[in-house]
Amino acid sequence: MIKPAALLSMLAVMSAQAEELVMPAGSQPTPIATAAPASGGLPDKGESMQAVSRQFGEPRQRHAAVGGDSPRHPPITRWDYDGFSVFFENQHVIHAVRPDAPAPLARRDGLSGG
Repeated sequence: MIKPAALLSMLAVMSAQAEELVMPAGSQPTPIATAAPASGGLPDKGESMQAVSRQFGEPRQRHAAVGGDSPRHPPITRWDYDGFSVFFENQHVIHAVRPDAPAPLARRDGLSGG
């Protein structure tokens, strides 16, 4: 005789469904760094705080570091400039974003649900 737990797990597996998202071959999302205009672009990943300060000047606001309580949680610092923010891990850029201008969705019309 089949145990109730085994029967329930078989029924759950048989009734599981998922929707498949089909993307056209070769389509890749546009990274934020390349979506930025060429004039006055964003700092590159890995740049030092000194390099960012030299290239873009003093930030409008420097936020206090968060984390840093252990090697597994390094300090993360945010600098706000007019039009973009830069995030640092220790002393190096990990991300730069334009909060009001997200990266455009690449080939949105080619996406379809399955």
